[in-house]
Amino acid sequence: MGVSASAPAKLILCGEHAVVYGRPAIALPLDGVRAVATVEPAPAGMELQILAPDLGAAWFVSGLPDHPLSELTMATLRYLDLGLPQLTITLRAQIPVASGMGSGAAIATALVRALASYAGRTLTPAEQANLVYGSERRFHGTPSGIDSTVVAYERAIWFQRRDPTPLIEPITIGQPLRLLVGDTGIRSATHLPVGAVRKKWQADPARYEAIFDAIGALALQVRAALAAGAASELGMLLNENQRLLVELGVSSPELERLIAAANGAGALGAKLSGAGWGGVMLALVTAEQAPDVAAALRAAGAVRLLETMTPA
Repeated sequence: MGVSASAPAKLILCGEHAVVYGRPAIALPLDGVRAVATVEPAPAGMELQILAPDLGAAWFVSGLPDHPLSELTMATLRYLDLGLPQLTITLRAQIPVASGMGSGAAIATALVRALASYAGRTLTPAEQANLVYGSERRFHGTPSGIDSTVVAYERAIWFQRRDPTPLIEPITIGQPLRLLVGDTGIRSATHLPVGAVRKKWQADPARYEAIFDAIGALALQVRAALAAGAASELGMLLNENQRLLVELGVSSPELERLIAAANGAGALGAKLSGAGWGGVMLALVTAEQAPDVAAALRAAGAVRLLETMTPA
């Protein structure tokens, strides 16, 4: 008999890129958009395999041992002391790949949870995040760890990368806030803009450290605005965060078109979310503003819209 487990998508509210360099960031889970992993015994004579129909992919782990999900599967099996069972692992996701919504972390976390459930184990969020972070490092190069953390904990978090253990704290949200998420339809693998920022930082560390400091200071203000339920102030902070992300060079014409459309239709603030160069943006809106902003985003080319509330 098979077992299934799921994990949510995520949004970074503020702090992306700077979080890789030790500054704080705030991330939110998207409970209504999830990845699902199912683990079941393989047919007789069939070895360990992974099916990913939403990606149009299927492979035997022995045939692609260096694939990040193959490596994560083997690492998790070792951690659970399961040996090498004959299993079929099916991965499904509603989350667009390379969109800034943490599809990789969600799929990986669902996989870890399903294997643990198959073994009769319940792993802590920290254990899940540690296993997935290892996979993200192999796939993305220098991830901060924020994606794997917010997906594993499934709550709004304050995250700051520290050695050997990151600072992870729950975020207080004074009142639920409404977000519209617009998808550009442009896919950009996380490691590409992350790597580009790293090269710029290496070439001019003083300039980029100053930008990271400014983003870190904004994160502190965003945390205070969230705790106070100060939506108008939060909107202005999101706009300033976007300005700094443009300065980092991680925005794109498609993102900026959607952000301008949202602000032009009355949104309290808007910014890209995630690594950038495509993917998604978010707009902070009131219930009254939401229909007009949604219409503006569609007219500006959003290929998909999601409306969500920040978790209380």
